[in-house]
Amino acid sequence: MRVLIVDDQALVRSGFRMILEARDDLEVVGEAENGAEAIELAHMLAPDVVLMDVRMPVLDGVEATRRLLESGSGARVIILTTFDLDEYVFEALRAGASGFLLKDVQPAQLADAIRVVASGEALLAPSVTRRLLDRFAASFDASENKPLPELDSLTPRELEVLLLIAGGLSNAEIAAELVVSETTVKTHVSSVLRKLQLRDRVQAVVLAYEAGLVRPGPAG
Repeated sequence: MRVLIVDDQALVRSGFRMILEARDDLEVVGEAENGAEAIELAHMLAPDVVLMDVRMPVLDGVEATRRLLESGSGARVIILTTFDLDEYVFEALRAGASGFLLKDVQPAQLADAIRVVASGEALLAPSVTRRLLDRFAASFDASENKPLPELDSLTPRELEVLLLIAGGLSNAEIAAELVVSETTVKTHVSSVLRKLQLRDRVQAVVLAYEAGLVRPGPAG
């Protein structure tokens, strides 16, 4: 798996490079020190995964993520942050990032995270998804809900699965809720993402709120 490391601190980049190059299945194809350089290198080097710092000069990680993914890049973006779920992380996930990691992550967790995201999964624990939902709920104005005709392509069961994803449930929890196997849930999730042309579960949560399918629940 090809990885591009983006951080304005050379020491951080070299540290991540050392960790990743010790793994046989991971290859660091390049390093960038700001978002603008990251976009340029991503188009040249076609990485599978981009480790993207959020706070950088020239172009920050949020805007770099947005521009990179809007340009059609197939790279998956993992946001690197010092602060758990700060505003930058929230905005980057809305921009299309597939998850986030704290910079003090353990080496084995970093490698595993890259593998997870490269395989098409979102790097978010259900508990984190639920906290994200609170942030989405606070930022979305219900009057701005936009109709999404592509939702009509979903079967009733797929729509049900989408609502449960948006509620922050894991595949195992969805399986228990619907009394079906986890394999069946995975099939439904894949179908939902494909039909709606979404990258991963994070984007499904965003879409469900934007379409007005889910409403913020009571605080607590």
